[in-house]
Amino acid sequence: MPGPDALLDRIAGLVLYRGVLADEAGNLYQELLRGVVWNPLDRLGLTDLFSRLVRRLLLDHRLPPGIDPWAYHLADRVLYDENPFSLEAEARPWAEIPAALRRQAEAELSLLGKVAGFGLGRLAELLGVGRALAEGFGGSAPHPEDLRVRLATLAGWADLLPALAEHYGRHGVGLFGRYRAFRWQRREGRGRLVPVEYPDPIRLSDLVGYGPQKAAVIANTERLLAGLPAQNVLLYGDRGTGKSSLVKALVNEFGDRGLRLIELGRDELRDYPEVLAVVRGRPQKFILMVDDLSFEEAETEYKSLKSLLEGTLEARPRNLAVYATSNRRHLVREFFGDRPPPGDEIHPADTQQEKLSLVDRFGLRVRFLAPDRDGYLEVVRALAAGRRLALDGRDLESEALRWALSNGGWSGRTARQFVDSLTLA
Repeated sequence: MPGPDALLDRIAGLVLYRGVLADEAGNLYQELLRGVVWNPLDRLGLTDLFSRLVRRLLLDHRLPPGIDPWAYHLADRVLYDENPFSLEAEARPWAEIPAALRRQAEAELSLLGKVAGFGLGRLAELLGVGRALAEGFGGSAPHPEDLRVRLATLAGWADLLPALAEHYGRHGVGLFGRYRAFRWQRREGRGRLVPVEYPDPIRLSDLVGYGPQKAAVIANTERLLAGLPAQNVLLYGDRGTGKSSLVKALVNEFGDRGLRLIELGRDELRDYPEVLAVVRGRPQKFILMVDDLSFEEAETEYKSLKSLLEGTLEARPRNLAVYATSNRRHLVREFFGDRPPPGDEIHPADTQQEKLSLVDRFGLRVRFLAPDRDGYLEVVRALAAGRRLALDGRDLESEALRWALSNGGWSGRTARQFVDSLTLA
């Protein structure tokens, strides 16, 4: 096992996986190694660095028992690192990755395995932090199904290079490997993807009713996943009917097949070209979700949406489709006053057509109507059965109807809120 000085020299030569040590924990680790080599008598400073490193690692991960936190952290960083090799492995089979790139990745993984082996247990012993601490970070745990654990407990990381390449191809790399749902946010003049750490866990099976509507949206999403031309989708209709929930459920259903969801706010519609630049060429498939979309009569942002759907010089990539939800069929609020009297406008029909043409740019338009009394009760019964609520059928229905009268009427949302009120755990 190389010592701290040899490890530092070899870390400096990393090319592909240089980024795995470019976070706070990686910087603390390298600073600690440099202190051990160049200033070994500064026991107070070294102990402080060690304590900060331990704290950072324990905050970042929920660790399996018996695994060195530094080795696990390093394995986690390798698993999602975006670099020339991982991007190649994400996009093409193992045999098509250039041999020189495979050899370089193998050499660097061999080194990183040694860096992982010089973990908190070794550092604790070297610094004399305490025997109990060193023993607590030692050992290994048999979790072969988790590639991170396999790396963290294996001395020769290069042996797992083909398995790692397969992981990149199946799950993706970088943010798109680690997360499935994102928001687009603009801060200080720049837009960026912000991962959603805890997305809504709703599944298609949780959505009761609206069979034809769900089937149409799922079929279009299947075309997107298959790399076929998919339509932009407008889900419109009554409030509380599950339009947004259906879109969110898609990524939970098809995330393991490479589907990703990006939520774009109405105020960020002009950032559409920047979003395209981020997703173009990636093997994942993307739904760009614009939720609760509508425009007032005087607003002109709808023209940006028209360009987003069709009308810019830049073609929409085949791996992306826009799914918008709205309570309005025509999206732009209209008044009878929009029909000017003769002589007020030479071509009044043109103004109306400009507004209506926005909806025409959605190739698939799916309507959601609020359920009637029986439909509402069907949703209540299905949700209650899913939660295994032990209530008499008549009592359940009478309580559900009483709830609907005082909480917004018959809708899927009201039904879910009612069942939530009955759920104790």
